[in-house]
Amino acid sequence: MSYYIGIDLGTSSVKMLLTDDGGKILKTASREYPLYFPKPNWSEQNPEDWWEAVCDGINELTDGFDKSEIEGIGVGGQMHGLVMLDENGNVLRPAILWNDTRTGRQTDFLNNTVGREKLQKFTGNIAFAGFTAPKILWVKENEPDIFKRCRKICLPKDYINYKLTGVFATDVSDASGTLYFDVENRRWSEEMLEILGIDENYLPLVFESFEVIGNTDKLGLSCPVVAGAGDNAAAAVGTNTVAEGQCNISLGTSGTVFIPIDSFVKPKNPALHSFCHANGKYHLMGCILSAASCNKWLNEEVFKSEYDVGIGAPETDLYFLPYMSGERCPHNDGDVKGAFIGITHSTRREDMQRAVFEGVSFAVRDCVELCSDKVKHATVCGGGTRSRAWMQILADILGIELSVIKNEGPAYGGAMLAAGMGKKPEIEYTVLPNSALAEIYGRKYKKYIQLYPALKDFYKEEL
Repeated sequence: MSYYIGIDLGTSSVKMLLTDDGGKILKTASREYPLYFPKPNWSEQNPEDWWEAVCDGINELTDGFDKSEIEGIGVGGQMHGLVMLDENGNVLRPAILWNDTRTGRQTDFLNNTVGREKLQKFTGNIAFAGFTAPKILWVKENEPDIFKRCRKICLPKDYINYKLTGVFATDVSDASGTLYFDVENRRWSEEMLEILGIDENYLPLVFESFEVIGNTDKLGLSCPVVAGAGDNAAAAVGTNTVAEGQCNISLGTSGTVFIPIDSFVKPKNPALHSFCHANGKYHLMGCILSAASCNKWLNEEVFKSEYDVGIGAPETDLYFLPYMSGERCPHNDGDVKGAFIGITHSTRREDMQRAVFEGVSFAVRDCVELCSDKVKHATVCGGGTRSRAWMQILADILGIELSVIKNEGPAYGGAMLAAGMGKKPEIEYTVLPNSALAEIYGRKYKKYIQLYPALKDFYKEEL
């Protein structure tokens, strides 16, 4: 028997699973780690916490199994995070995460001084506050001593692979989100490295996601480790979203719409990402910065308890803008905030809960409509799928059939990359859109898209 380990290095926890050579999930494990917000708009984690959690989780995962029969490890992970190491591979500062928006000035410099057209020419994409390149500029300008001592720059899941193998490597899908990677040609961009003032020797070797980067002898294991993938590309592999025209929607802390394409294309809207896929091709992706995290906030911070809604038509004209951490697609606005609009004395808890489900779903629709007008079906993964009512609302707002995936997408994708095989995911349930409700939501969506233009300048004004 052969076994494979898949790892998803998420924002709040690491999720791991063990599969057999047929793709069956035999065991799962997870470990949480701290998330720090030392200043407004900052979001950081300690990479050593990730490694400790991975080690502890793997020990649990492999307990009761013959470790000599583990044939491979694949890691998927949160994208865009900046990990800086010294010449000995020691962590120099906490990792600056994907949802950190401190880099407004650096992002403006890249988009407006260097210029969007040059950025797209060099990398295929424009700058966003969450991308890695603006973070490097921020450290260079605000922590020059750290910048001078830095000898290695990598992404979160690459740090885990480095600790497992001693090999400093990355993959094309994760590298695509740095803004110093030439996506079309699948290599580091010399022009962007010059702009950032960093040497290519500081960067990892680039592999395709399924390629072996080295072997591990840690934790009693002796097996190959593949390059792995950014969490969204790994989730796409885990949900078998690999053919052009397919679509996967992820509703985790953030939300994504992921559509594979065979050849590189320049997005018609620069708020979309055009990245390398883990299968050797490419994909388009729209990302909203807050998805299931909006629901988590409402239940934990406002209601102090879990809650769901019934399946049915919207009963009020209440709206929710899910911009709790600013927004990436389609607005690329780090200043905008979340909002309830239309609250009255008769507003109930259920109305607010439904408005959150609807607001995130409307934001997903923004991304779907920018990516493609041909989406007729999508797989869905992530924590948001635990609410069947939410999945019905999402199907009605998108007007398409949804298949909710049973497994953890990124971790399962990591295992599939390690196993060198693809497998159709196990479907937990399927949701069909209600045509009558789809019509109602179509009218509500037309009002929803008027709200951001009406409010965007409000958040830019200082007190």
